[in-house]
Amino acid sequence: MKPLQVVGNRVLRVDGKAKVQGAALYPQDIHMEGMLYGATLRSDKPHAFITIDLEEAEKIPGVVKILTAKDVTGHNHHGVLFKDHDVLCAEKVRRIGDPMAFVIGTSERIAKEALKKIKVHYQEIPAVFDPLEAMEERAPKVHGESNIVYHYKCRKGNVDEAFKACDIIVERAYKTSMVDHAFLQPEAGIAYMDEDGSVVVLAATQYPHFDQLEVAEALGLPTEKVRIINPAVGGAFGGREDITMQIHLALAAYLTGKPVKVVYGREESFYAHSKRHPIMMKYKTGATKDGKLLAMEVMLIGDTGAYASWAINVMRKAGVHAPGPYEIPNVKVDSYAVYTNNPFCGAMRGFGATQTPIGSEQQMDILARELGIDPIQFRLMNCFRVGSETANGQILHESIPLAQCIEAVKDRMFQELR
Repeated sequence: MKPLQVVGNRVLRVDGKAKVQGAALYPQDIHMEGMLYGATLRSDKPHAFITIDLEEAEKIPGVVKILTAKDVTGHNHHGVLFKDHDVLCAEKVRRIGDPMAFVIGTSERIAKEALKKIKVHYQEIPAVFDPLEAMEERAPKVHGESNIVYHYKCRKGNVDEAFKACDIIVERAYKTSMVDHAFLQPEAGIAYMDEDGSVVVLAATQYPHFDQLEVAEALGLPTEKVRIINPAVGGAFGGREDITMQIHLALAAYLTGKPVKVVYGREESFYAHSKRHPIMMKYKTGATKDGKLLAMEVMLIGDTGAYASWAINVMRKAGVHAPGPYEIPNVKVDSYAVYTNNPFCGAMRGFGATQTPIGSEQQMDILARELGIDPIQFRLMNCFRVGSETANGQILHESIPLAQCIEAVKDRMFQELR
């Protein structure tokens, strides 16, 4: 067999030396002659119609231009799956932190000073912050006619009949929290016009190809007239998969003809990017007295906040993984993604697969305790092995080392105890 080049070998990271030596170039390190500075005006209301008065702010010396929705030269929208974000909110804000205007000034101080002079009139409207309430017909609507973005269903066997045959049934509710990525490098970037008339955006991003499409669509340019350059990325974990300042920078450079730079502070970073979905989980799990799992019914409600981002992918994966890595012949899963007026949620390490073990694994512990079976042994009795069938009908043919992993951990645990 030909030796492996990476697995089992020490491989130098391409960017490792530059980062260790402090030579790596991050977006905030980039300086261009004659560049301008941008600052974003963000909503401090969760749900309101807005009107914006720029007159006083535009009089400040050093303010070059203030962009609002009317200055967007293409489509005033973006979003990885649904185009439900405004580049700059035109009529309505849907969360605290929504961008409403973008100030371009000769210095960062001037741009931020101008933000204080912009007058925003809010006509507040009812908001909804609980995803369960948001699912009700009478709830305030964040987008369109329904707050339910997505519903994933998984059905295997007959859970109603299976529960009748169970000797023990455990029903519990669990909840995970919204989590921020808190990467080391807050968002920063710079945009400029190239010699051939292309807009160039330098920003730390996870999806430069998506950014190119979204910038081009918002500016009304062909994609070949937009370049995205990815400098060093100071952490991401999913938090840089959505647009933050890229379109604002591109539009500012396009309209002024000059380089424009933005650096977010930590507080603005919290407002700007997505979070991990908090998920409400209801579990009902049944087993026989000898420890065989027979049935599981799960309802998941994921709060995607004001925008969908990757909600469909996240809540589908959460639904797929809700039963855990266990052979259960009868399964019913309903997984929902729901709009609210909370901060929006999207990609974060694991895409829904990290939240559901909070529920499924506690169910295993409680069942084992109620049955008087060692929780490790209970898992070994029911865990996936080669040939197992998942709840959605997938047959696992290879790479199923769960039992070996549990055994290894058990042996190590007992060694430590001794």
